[in-house]
Amino acid sequence: MKTIMIIIDKSRLLKKIALTALLIIFSISFCQAQSIKKALEQQQQQQQQQQTNTELPSQYPRFIEIEDDIVVEEPYDDEEIVDEEIVDEEIFVIVESPPEFPGGDDARLNFLRNNVKYPQMAREAGIQGTVYVSFTVEKDGSITQVKIARGIGGGCDEEAVRIVRLMPKWKPGTQKGKKVRVSFNMPIKFTLQD
Repeated sequence: MKTIMIIIDKSRLLKKIALTALLIIFSISFCQAQSIKKALEQQQQQQQQQQTNTELPSQYPRFIEIEDDIVVEEPYDDEEIVDEEIVDEEIFVIVESPPEFPGGDDARLNFLRNNVKYPQMAREAGIQGTVYVSFTVEKDGSITQVKIARGIGGGCDEEAVRIVRLMPKWKPGTQKGKKVRVSFNMPIKFTLQD
């Protein structure tokens, strides 16, 4: 009789050990799930903070893309510009009257269509996309400081710089009735025709 009771006690002990092991495994899994959940929540908070940090305050321009890939800068709101002393060498981003290509945007688009030459290397490699060129329109309307803000390679970047440097003098931008230097960003789209 004593032998049977020991076997029963051993089976109870094995059940208890098995249940304890299951509880330990479950609690470890639960803790890992909680850790993963917490890590995901922290990652989402970091992404939200990064988005908040990259959003520009209202005094900076927003870019509006129009059907023909022209980028227009305009302030977020129509608040009056606070009195500020105009420094001759300062390069403005936002001005009362922005610089303008002679003849307006339609003339600029025609100029681009008539003068852009699709680079052979890009054509052969099937490279397409938009090159963003940044430049300064000086007080006399001349174009300086031509740089690629974002390129696509294959010779398209160089072609975009060549075209911008080839442009005639622009009507300069003005601030408080005075001609000023203005930074300008322009997309040039390269698309292969079938």
